[in-house]
Amino acid sequence: MEINILKTDVQQIQLLRNLFLHENHFQFVYNKCHLYGWADTYSFIIDDVITGYGAVWGKDRREDRDTIFEFYIIDTFRKYTNNIFGKFKDACGATFIQCQTNDALLSSLLYEHTANINAEAILFEDNFQTNFFILQLSLEKDKRENNNPNDCAYILKLQDETVATGGLMLNYNLPYADVYYEVKEDYRRKGFGSFMLQQLKKEAYKMQRVPAARCNIKNTISKSALLKAGFKICGFIVTGEIIKKA
Repeated sequence: MEINILKTDVQQIQLLRNLFLHENHFQFVYNKCHLYGWADTYSFIIDDVITGYGAVWGKDRREDRDTIFEFYIIDTFRKYTNNIFGKFKDACGATFIQCQTNDALLSSLLYEHTANINAEAILFEDNFQTNFFILQLSLEKDKRENNNPNDCAYILKLQDETVATGGLMLNYNLPYADVYYEVKEDYRRKGFGSFMLQQLKKEAYKMQRVPAARCNIKNTISKSALLKAGFKICGFIVTGEIIKKA
């Protein structure tokens, strides 16, 4: 059996990426890395058959290529996972793995091949619909100039006062939309965050998108607001340092 790891472009492995996304029914946080050219991709070839692919990007700087963030092998070839992964990490020269824990294949490799594992963010998926109502609160489209075509921005108003801003990022894998928000400091801990999240979820579904979200693992206020607004925890973003061979 001959295993070859060949650097390629994302168009050449797009059908494999479609299989990866189909198999994993969640918002893939790193999807935009391919859209914006922030990643290098590699094909895995066994005896002239393309069996999978991997991708690397920069953990701290986008121009670096020190971190494996995507790794997929067609199911019938997964018995060769360890052989392929060993050759892949040698070929790309990565020193870290960064992944979502709801990505079962890569997260299992992270726990096996890395040390100093650190959780950076909590991932959320929609779980149930809420029906909060706060008198005189309204969500409006943000009419200020926005040069990002993937950003649908909104403002939350209490009468004529803007109390929060937020929106939906659409540069994630379909059908997902990433929800973000920020409540002005003077208006925090009044339920405005959860109300805005509720309304942003409704806007996402109107666009035929599925809302998803994430927050820093230490941001207990955002975590609480997301859970209150009907999200549930579906995973974490974790990073580990690849253990060097003795």
